[in-house]
Amino acid sequence: MCLIAGGISLSAGDIITMIERGRHRGPDSFGVWSDSFVLKSSNFEDVREVRGGKFVLIQCRLAITGSKSYTQPFYNDIILVHNGEIYNHAYLREFLIERGLSFESDIDSEVILRLLEYLIYDRGLHPKDAVKKAMLMLNGDYAVAFKYEDKIYLFRDPIGIRPLYYSPNGHFASEKKVLWTLGEKAIPVNPGEVMEISNQGIKRWKVFDPLDVKTWGVAYREGLKDLLLNSVRLRSRDELGVLFSGGLDSSLIALLASNFSEKVVLYTAGTEDSKDIEWARKVAEELGLALKEYIFSREEVEAELEKVAFAVEDPNPMNIAIAIPLYFSTKLAREDGIRVLLSGQGADELFGGYAKYLNNPGLMIEDFKTLAERNLARDDKVSMLNGVEVRFPYLDLSFAILALNVPLNEKISEGIRKKILREVAVDMGLPVDVAYREKKAMQYGSNSQKLLEKIAKSRGMGLREFADHLFERMRRGIGSE
Repeated sequence: MCLIAGGISLSAGDIITMIERGRHRGPDSFGVWSDSFVLKSSNFEDVREVRGGKFVLIQCRLAITGSKSYTQPFYNDIILVHNGEIYNHAYLREFLIERGLSFESDIDSEVILRLLEYLIYDRGLHPKDAVKKAMLMLNGDYAVAFKYEDKIYLFRDPIGIRPLYYSPNGHFASEKKVLWTLGEKAIPVNPGEVMEISNQGIKRWKVFDPLDVKTWGVAYREGLKDLLLNSVRLRSRDELGVLFSGGLDSSLIALLASNFSEKVVLYTAGTEDSKDIEWARKVAEELGLALKEYIFSREEVEAELEKVAFAVEDPNPMNIAIAIPLYFSTKLAREDGIRVLLSGQGADELFGGYAKYLNNPGLMIEDFKTLAERNLARDDKVSMLNGVEVRFPYLDLSFAILALNVPLNEKISEGIRKKILREVAVDMGLPVDVAYREKKAMQYGSNSQKLLEKIAKSRGMGLREFADHLFERMRRGIGSE
């Protein structure tokens, strides 16, 4: 996880501003490539030595995979920065070495660079087509920028796990606030999209949409079990946390993660009388896994609200309410030295978890289309406040594609939502009472929504007005579009 940023025609002052505004995403080191000038350092005081340029790529690194001593950008004929994780990097590294490519580091991000070199130089593909081919080969979460000849290209994975924004002036960054600081508009790069930025303007192409991939003749239940188990395996580490509420989605992930990690710790947050805390305790004991709780008070929530609004970058009160328990859970994990947490995000949209789908199942597809900017960007930015990486096993590309193809009557039947996922969970060893528990959304289960409403009322505002107020305070602090 990290900040990536840059673009065309940036001054030294612009570069310094972008790094200073975004360094919370990557506190370990920074790197700048600017018209062949390169500066990399773990001392952020050295940022004063940067130079402006016509083409600039920046990274601030939070080291998770590979040597902590290596900082991007990678640079050769192609210059590249990447935010995210490539889970099949070892396989792709071997594939590319067999084809004559060499590597300078053990960083998973370098696999993207060498793969693009292979596809562009050896296979002769246009960068747009090379990215499309790369998306078929990469298994991971990625937001990428690379310079090739006199253009910069941006792309995100087909699900949109990691955020990426661009401005009409040809600049880009992992968070909106980095562009807002320059006084620019921040527009999302869409999942599965390639953007080309040059002095001639901006072009964009949709090259991969999971909704276009169809499956036939599949044993869905067995396929989902195999793919989910593999997804959790790829995203596990020796020491691992799980964002936990005691519901179906997080409980199944926790159960599977215990097969692959020596230490699995469950993290939950809520008020003492919240349902999420109550159920997290019950299910953690049932699964035999360690549980860490952050019991937050109204005073603590009020003290951290502006920080949370800073991360969310959105005046939507629901997003702020959801961000509160997420912020405290990731804060607790960071204090424990846990750098990676798994999340059950995405299961509701894939399998029909929300009550509104009973009357209008078509909303599932619409919600999946907006998942990246509506939910995933929020979770990424809030966890980055605490230097923690959140991974989403249900949103592994292969698993998500299969889930999207599961017939509707296997997802919702006789009033039971997420029917096939509940059956899969029981098959994989989750207790029946946990698999079939109906759970409230996080903002209600943790009581964060209730506290937020009380705080708003104490200031003489409704919840929407209060969310707008927090957003405007945040924007005034960092500049405006």
